[in-house]
Amino acid sequence: MKRKIRVGSRGSRLAIKQAEIAIEALKSFYPDVEFQIRIIKTTGDTIWDRPLYEIRGKGFFIKEIEEALLSDEIDMAVHSMKDVPTELRKGLTIAAILRREDPRDAFVSFDFQTLEELPGNSTIGTSSLRRRAQIMNLRSDIKVVPIRGNVETRLRKIKTERLSGAILAYCGLRRLGLEGHVTSIIPRDVIVPPAGQGAIGIEVREGSDLFYMARKINDEKTSREVELERKIQMLIGGGCHTPFGVNVESHQESFILYAFLMSQDGSFVKLKERGSWADCDDFVKEIVEKLRKPPEGGLKI
Repeated sequence: MKRKIRVGSRGSRLAIKQAEIAIEALKSFYPDVEFQIRIIKTTGDTIWDRPLYEIRGKGFFIKEIEEALLSDEIDMAVHSMKDVPTELRKGLTIAAILRREDPRDAFVSFDFQTLEELPGNSTIGTSSLRRRAQIMNLRSDIKVVPIRGNVETRLRKIKTERLSGAILAYCGLRRLGLEGHVTSIIPRDVIVPPAGQGAIGIEVREGSDLFYMARKINDEKTSREVELERKIQMLIGGGCHTPFGVNVESHQESFILYAFLMSQDGSFVKLKERGSWADCDDFVKEIVEKLRKPPEGGLKI
């Protein structure tokens, strides 16, 4: 009898596409298993009138999916790793992280090629406090407004709300085949991505045999990068309520870490540091210390 595995996912086209990517990878090892996607509406899918950073709490895009996993309504869950809090719920574990898509942010505009060439008083849309802080750090002469919705909705709002442009995750645009809308990809040292951006994670119950099944498609390079990003995020306390970005770019035995953190007083620190995987623990301590001691001055967001 064919085994059936229920896979929990949000209902957006991007979330379903990511679940399908995970299932396709799993079926390459387990062709006789039947995977069924179960759509679960999350808190983040029901709040459209304000940015998520204005709402208290965390895990807006995975809470209900994790509850379904714990109550045995589904067998595994597929998440964007950027949405997963650094502290997992008791009884759950990340079994695998798939090979990462390009984690950089993208600039989308119908009138301009880059963020830098925007004229003063232009209006940029983004739903991210992290992006808002970094845009205003780069261009204090432009206005940043919140736009919520799935990828297609935000692309449409560039026109309907007469925006000069918007910033979106390049990985989501690529996965949906919408990369043709991108006018430029923003370098990591210009706008630092959030921890886990571009990576798809598979979550299961602790002790489940599905852990070992999912482990077959774990990408070691991506896992190492995301683990380091999430470790620094946990120590900093960053999340959707904090203007914080951290991204690791591997180079065999070494890596480059990009980080951005803005404090409540508007001061900020931006880092680009090379580290060694062999001395990772000491490197993390140094980075966290630098991030916790930003220079005086800055701007308000």
